[in-house]
Amino acid sequence: MNKDIVELQEDVSNSPLYSVDLAPVSKENRTWNKWNLAAIWVGMAVCIPTYLLASYMIKTGLNWYEALIIIGLANLIITIPMILNGHAGVKYGVPFPVIGRSAFGTKGIHIASVSRGIIACGWFGVQTWIGGLAIYAIFNAVTGSTGELGLSVGKFVGFGIFWFINIYFIWKGTESIKWLETFSAPILIIMGVALIWWSYAKADGFSIVLNQSQQLEKTAAKITQDSNAFYLHLNALHDKEGELKVTDYKIVSSENSDWLTYTSQPISISSSENVKVQFRNSDVNPIVESSVVTVSIVSASEQSSKLWSYLLWLTAMVGFWATMSISIADITRYASTQKDQMAGQFIGLPGTMMLYSFVGIFVTCAAVINFKDILIAEDAPWDPVSLIAKFKSPVVVVISQIFMLIATLSTNIAANVIAPANSFSNLAPKKISFRMGGIITGIIGIIIAPWWLLNEISGFLIFVSGLLGPVLGILITDYYLIRKKRIELAELYKEEGIYSYGKTGFNKAAIIALFIGVFLALIGFWVPALNFLYSLSWFTGFIISSVIYYLMMKKNKSSLKIKNS
Repeated sequence: MNKDIVELQEDVSNSPLYSVDLAPVSKENRTWNKWNLAAIWVGMAVCIPTYLLASYMIKTGLNWYEALIIIGLANLIITIPMILNGHAGVKYGVPFPVIGRSAFGTKGIHIASVSRGIIACGWFGVQTWIGGLAIYAIFNAVTGSTGELGLSVGKFVGFGIFWFINIYFIWKGTESIKWLETFSAPILIIMGVALIWWSYAKADGFSIVLNQSQQLEKTAAKITQDSNAFYLHLNALHDKEGELKVTDYKIVSSENSDWLTYTSQPISISSSENVKVQFRNSDVNPIVESSVVTVSIVSASEQSSKLWSYLLWLTAMVGFWATMSISIADITRYASTQKDQMAGQFIGLPGTMMLYSFVGIFVTCAAVINFKDILIAEDAPWDPVSLIAKFKSPVVVVISQIFMLIATLSTNIAANVIAPANSFSNLAPKKISFRMGGIITGIIGIIIAPWWLLNEISGFLIFVSGLLGPVLGILITDYYLIRKKRIELAELYKEEGIYSYGKTGFNKAAIIALFIGVFLALIGFWVPALNFLYSLSWFTGFIISSVIYYLMMKKNKSSLKIKNS
């Protein structure tokens, strides 16, 4: 057992800041080794949002290997602060809201932890909605129904069922979560490999499949302007032989629109407003029609440089795990050694994210040529639930959707429940248990309307990065540069201890650094001239808050009586 583990030597159980759920984990209860931690990360990383990540990049014009490199680099970057921040969890056995008291103060930590908790609630809702869609797809496969587009009663019923499944594991506690992650990890990896094999076998080759990504980089229709004239450009998909999958198109902006023969030539139109286009293939029986696409005008001034696009997406991908990087101590507190937490995270996170993002790319590219009803890039089934629903065999659909449920459940519980449950428990340790915190998480996950939030994930990630980068910067700076990895464990639970910062409970240096970091990270959202700060919001907030916090704490170190021993 690691001798560097510090245990609580003083009885602080009567303190309002203490509870069984927030107490340090004892040495004998540190049962998670590197493979358990790696399994946790496999369980969290193998999820539908991971599967979808590359699609957002490809849809904006990046090719498949550029998307994959950015995802891999972003996850290597975020794993480093993840391991640095996880060190305190292993050494002191306490969760993020408790260890964060040293930097933010016993009351100031609520600003950081509750913000992180609310964001996790949003993710919890999104994942639960996705799991509900899988249940809805199983119902349709068993009953032979085709399902409904848009929101429906059936989808909300599926959402409710999956919500209660999540609540069950919350109620059973952390050991059930460990069992779930260890059980699901090999199943999820096998599922990804099986999807790649199916795609390869159906398309007759890897290169043939990956070449289809070039088609998915282009929208089905766009409008350009030349002087006062507007032109509509169409871009339907081709099969693997290069044959066009569309025969006709129509502009459905008016009621009197007719089907016209498809053309690759620019089409003169009278206006760029409210233009909607639909495609079909009338050479097959029954005739296949695409979804209706709303077309927007594209001007040269709207095009950004390739390098800037890389940086923008790198920030968004770092932001994908920005929440976990803050609260990773919630998990590493159960690890037996620092070596285990380091190895487990490096084994489990970067590789799994790249693998499963590649699965999403490869399988969707294969779907373009394997399914005749996919006529345009907008209809490509990036969502694996939608992809699996296209199979005709009910058995295949049901088994595959069960795998989707396992993937979504394992991610949701580990990534989106533990942290907010601890954050809400920290608000009133004697009154709110881990279980109750988990229930609160589930309720907020409903109130936040995830069926709408799901469509805004890319923008959501960048905004969240600006909120959470500063928190992580302050935590790491405090632990390594100010405290030198030495914290008075018992003082974390005292209302009038050294971390109460003059009995106010707020460390002014941390609060000021946090607000300045968040302000500068997000100001570009409203001020176009400073958009570069927003596009790099995680890095902006992390660096600015770290520097400000360090300078303020070094200046006030003696007056605050910060201990390093």
